[in-house]
Amino acid sequence: MKTSNNIQGIHIQKNRGFTLLEALLGFLILAIGMLGIASLQALSLKAGKTSIYNSVAMMKADELFESMRANSTALALAEYQTASAGDGADNGCTTAAGCTGTELAQEDIFWWKTNLKAGLPDAATATVAVTAPVAPSKMAVASVTVTWEERSKDSEVAAEKTYIATTNICTENPC
Repeated sequence: MKTSNNIQGIHIQKNRGFTLLEALLGFLILAIGMLGIASLQALSLKAGKTSIYNSVAMMKADELFESMRANSTALALAEYQTASAGDGADNGCTTAAGCTGTELAQEDIFWWKTNLKAGLPDAATATVAVTAPVAPSKMAVASVTVTWEERSKDSEVAAEKTYIATTNICTENPC
């Protein structure tokens, strides 16, 4: 029996330090994996931010289209385009006196741009283009372009993102 104990003792001595090497290699592989997960997390956060900005631009464009449909005279639609070149105007159209169609268009643009800038980066810009209907059609074509800048993952320079939406708006009833 003493012979087998000696053989076991020799066997253990030859493998001394082997488990330490295994542990170090295991930690190295784990560290590389954790770095990969951290990189993936950073990319995921950037993609999530881009997705949020796209969603804000889309919802705000749809919101303006609905305002334009509610105030769809030819004169008012032309004012949406004109007012979008600036910041619009707060005409206080919520009072009992009300506003004309052009004043309402200016106010719609004012509040729309205010809300748009709250949801997108500071350098965001937006324009509205309206093509008047050609007889016998009563459908005007409205287009909203929203542009903002995001930090690019590949360079220090900001990447410009653009969202463009187009719709038809009836200018007379019945359409």
